[in-house]
Amino acid sequence: MDLHLNEKLGDGYKSNSQKARVITETWTESNLFCPVCGSPHLMHCKVSSPVADFYCEHCHSEFEQKSQKRNRVSLPKTLEGGAYSAMEARLKSDENPHLLVLTYADGKVNNLVMVPKHFFSMSVVEKRKPLKPTAKRAGWVGSHILLKDIPESGKIYIVKEGVEEEPKEVLAKYLKTLPLKTASLTSRGWLLDVLKCVEKLPTKDFTLADVYAFIPDLETKHPGNRHINDKIRQQLQNLRDKGYISFVGRGKYRKIF
Repeated sequence: MDLHLNEKLGDGYKSNSQKARVITETWTESNLFCPVCGSPHLMHCKVSSPVADFYCEHCHSEFEQKSQKRNRVSLPKTLEGGAYSAMEARLKSDENPHLLVLTYADGKVNNLVMVPKHFFSMSVVEKRKPLKPTAKRAGWVGSHILLKDIPESGKIYIVKEGVEEEPKEVLAKYLKTLPLKTASLTSRGWLLDVLKCVEKLPTKDFTLADVYAFIPDLETKHPGNRHINDKIRQQLQNLRDKGYISFVGRGKYRKIF
């Protein structure tokens, strides 16, 4: 994998966003394997697609890529999303593609992360204020993708801080996430939100009381739910069944991811 970008590809474009899109998407088409099945190449969606930028001919997985020129080695906390209503519809229909997040600087890829589509819920989509009446698209409501709120287990690095990860490790990390798939968008949101809370705990062993400390955060994400404690216990059981934590004793758990 050559991490250098061919910035000359952007010479024929005036818009910086168009330059960035052509440069980074050409790089992905030339360098990236399918992080779902390991097929050596991803194909660019030549026909205009409202959702996906790339697809895999072997496993038929689809990917949307968002790129950002960024001098910091860390990932951005948020990303620009599309129309809020469209994002909501995509998630409810399970037509959301996997997300590729590419950051670059000085003509070189710094980070490339895949977020599997089953790590998306409405908890990580922020509704923006409607555009002002004087705007060209007055009233349009956009969205932000809250990358910071996606569990770390769902950020699978393909390139990290300028170093390529082993493809077999990328595939193994993706396979490990598959038990987290859920049919319901609501149950997915709860499962991932509690997983994010567990990830934030500083020690491998933790208690139910430790997770209860996140109740204010969960109340904000799930307003109107009057059974937060019950939901937390339910999702800890689900995470245990899915192989992410183990039950040690009364009110005690251990991370195994």
